[in-house]
Amino acid sequence: MIMKPEWNEVRCLRCVACVGSCPTGALSLSGWRIKLNEDKCIGCGLCARICPVDALGGGENGG
Repeated sequence: MIMKPEWNEVRCLRCVACVGSCPTGALSLSGWRIKLNEDKCIGCGLCARICPVDALGGGENGG
């Protein structure tokens, strides 16, 4: 089971802690939105764990 982050726009503070924590650079800030590059995401869940407001919940994506 691989955890792919699901971004919650309402909860997000745009602090970009998640972007800086991603070991593969799969997250980026584009305007006011956090973008996920699914090809780079390894599903480690670090971004979700570091988010201070739980704006990155985990979805499941078999892969």
